[in-house]
Amino acid sequence: MKKSLLFASFALLISLMAVAENYPYRSDVLWVTVPDHADWLYRTGEEAVVEVQFYKYGIPQDGVTVHYELGADKMPADDKGTVVLKKGRAAISMGTMKQPGFRDCRMRATVGGKTYYHHIKVGFSPEKIRPYTRMPADFEEFWSSNITEASRFPLKYTKERVEKYCTDKMDCYLVKLQLNARGQAVYGYLFYPKNARKGACPVVLCPPGAGIKTIVNPLRHKYYAEQGCIRLEIEIHGLHPEMDAAQFREVNTAFGSKENGYLSNGLDSREHYYMKRAYLACIRSIDLLTSLPEWDGKNVVVQGGSQGGALALVTAGLDSRVTACVANYPALSDMAGYRAGRAGGYPHFFDTAGMDTPDKLETMAYYDVVNFARLIKVPVCMTWGYNDDTCPPTTSYAVYNVLQCPKQALITPVSEHWTSNDTEYELWMWIKGQLNK
Repeated sequence: MKKSLLFASFALLISLMAVAENYPYRSDVLWVTVPDHADWLYRTGEEAVVEVQFYKYGIPQDGVTVHYELGADKMPADDKGTVVLKKGRAAISMGTMKQPGFRDCRMRATVGGKTYYHHIKVGFSPEKIRPYTRMPADFEEFWSSNITEASRFPLKYTKERVEKYCTDKMDCYLVKLQLNARGQAVYGYLFYPKNARKGACPVVLCPPGAGIKTIVNPLRHKYYAEQGCIRLEIEIHGLHPEMDAAQFREVNTAFGSKENGYLSNGLDSREHYYMKRAYLACIRSIDLLTSLPEWDGKNVVVQGGSQGGALALVTAGLDSRVTACVANYPALSDMAGYRAGRAGGYPHFFDTAGMDTPDKLETMAYYDVVNFARLIKVPVCMTWGYNDDTCPPTTSYAVYNVLQCPKQALITPVSEHWTSNDTEYELWMWIKGQLNK
């Protein structure tokens, strides 16, 4: 008995140590950057100054030289310099911007023979950012006709229980949803509240982030089902999520590189672009969710981050059944923004030679999130961070600023391409507030 208690106490100690890690995770150094405006925002023409602090082992580093470069969001540097830390601190003037946007201070310092990097972005009148991308004249007609064509294929799917993702408050099923007569399909994990009653449950669709990979951490959002919602987390490639990691790596190596990746596959044609199937798969996923007898007949929510945030906004723009939308730092947003001399959206096509062609630019416009955002009528909550280089803040503002629906922004300036568990739960609470009883 004593031995068992000793083991339990030791296990508890280890678990407490795991959750008590300092920020940043297991690093000897800590950068702290503090703009002289608490919200990290300035008016165009205003000078921004940031205080830089650098610690090693929690000790301020004196006499260390910090090299910095300054440039617009995702743009080459237009200025550079150095500052010397005094008692671990120094100030850097980031200058200003004449046009609405973000400016990035990219820093490096070498201590003990090792170089450490950090950056911070601040915004200048970002509420005035407008997308470069324009809506094609037949945009709505194009998507309406494709949705009509896809709907002619009858709703078909299989469903099998997945015990490892079930809890005492919810059940999980793996579904395979057929998309068309060509045999294309998507997989998803469908989470039900335990003993869900007929006509009782709001439904939530969660599309995936970018990449060719399994459905990542399906239990991260288990509180949706445990608190009464039916939630469907999908993938978009037709790959069984129970494949092992090595198999996914092989597929990703074959079809996920920048030169031949799925996000550029068929970009010369709006009819044959790879993401057409993904956008329509989201509509078909809503078909599945609203066919379930447990659906409450009222609430249809879409929620996702990055590519998933893009797909959530696309679905909200295309499908009138959607009643609320949450999008974290959406990808595929103002992708041609680089032509305006500023950051464009992920996947940053203009980083690859040969992508800036008339055919590809035309196709981008039919798939760009800003054009779907213009159609949304239901409440939207978006969240993003200023330090994100994958889905730059410039492009999140380009989307947010065109929304003409009820909208709310949860901005976490320090965040890069991630959201904390606390932020994810706060978004769930926003969704709960939108549900029609």
